[in-house]
Amino acid sequence: MKIGVVGKPNVGKSTFFKATTLANVQIANYPFTTINPNIGMGYVRTDCACKELDVKCNPRNSVCINQQRFVPVELIDVAGLVPDAHLGKGLGNQFLDDLRNADVLIHVIDISGTTNDKGEETENYDPENDIKFLETEINLWFYDIIKRNWNKISGKVKYEGSDLLKGIVSAVSGLSISEHDVKSALGDMTLKNDDELKEFVFKLREISKKILLFGNKIDKDKDKNFERLSEKYDIIPGFADGELALHLATKSGIIDYLPGDNDFKILKNLNSCQEKAINFIRDNLQKHGRTGVQSAINKCIFEILHYIVVYPVEDENKFSDSKGNVLPDARIVRNDSTPVDLAYMVHTDIGKNFITAVNCKTKRNIGKNYVLKNNDVIKIVANK
Repeated sequence: MKIGVVGKPNVGKSTFFKATTLANVQIANYPFTTINPNIGMGYVRTDCACKELDVKCNPRNSVCINQQRFVPVELIDVAGLVPDAHLGKGLGNQFLDDLRNADVLIHVIDISGTTNDKGEETENYDPENDIKFLETEINLWFYDIIKRNWNKISGKVKYEGSDLLKGIVSAVSGLSISEHDVKSALGDMTLKNDDELKEFVFKLREISKKILLFGNKIDKDKDKNFERLSEKYDIIPGFADGELALHLATKSGIIDYLPGDNDFKILKNLNSCQEKAINFIRDNLQKHGRTGVQSAINKCIFEILHYIVVYPVEDENKFSDSKGNVLPDARIVRNDSTPVDLAYMVHTDIGKNFITAVNCKTKRNIGKNYVLKNNDVIKIVANK
């Protein structure tokens, strides 16, 4: 799955991205710093199964620290959008097109209201304007794509008896949208006029590419915009600068901090500047609970996309692969996945030759229709 990081220029998107991935992206205080989409791996955090099983794991595709498993997910940091981007303003459709394969979007907002709609420094700007404009831009982008194909789709339905659902699915095939999503949005609509077409398209965007709001620069929110807007919207309070600083301080051995924690341990003596900066970050952690960066990634994966983490192994007694690595791979799968789905993720041939599976925690055989649960440890049995 892929998470798209979106927003207008100069709100801290690249800082959010770097704090999540520690990729070497360009960060500067002016619009359109990001010209090409940055792609990197972020990490979703979850309790590792090693904690429950009381074993020491040997991760291969992920990382386990203090019994917390960090599993990689792909992030796309797209350059800043401005109003009427779908008409080509700013850097326009180039950036919208970079979001085609994103499964969910994180909208980074300057909750402090210190950047205007173009990403320029200002004061007393209402961040709600950004919430509305970005949703509108992405909705209209969706609409433009389907509208361009509409005469062809409607013509085939009218004159050739083609299926409306399949025609729409074909038109949005490049947007990472499933037939199930199209069917859910379509309902019993017949799309006889443009108003109904827009209603359908906007609903389809809402279903297929949900938007998580990340209220960045919460440390500078003097006007209490977060307090006001959180009554109307589900917003995660964010402090991307703080998260990035904590990552870099951890990398330098100054502190011990785990992404998503609400505190950290100081490991070295600090000079006065370092102490001031660290205390400022700690004050914000205590005030808001966390920096919000890890919370945003986790919410996208577990709550919005409804994924879970499972562990395929080959030895149900040692919870290991054939080389003795304990809980080597953590796989992110949909919460309606079965052992067969997991088998295909491990290898196509294993999926094709699936016989049965073993729940390694209970040591019981499970059939192909068993619905996987979070932190399941599963052995796949297949013909060789």
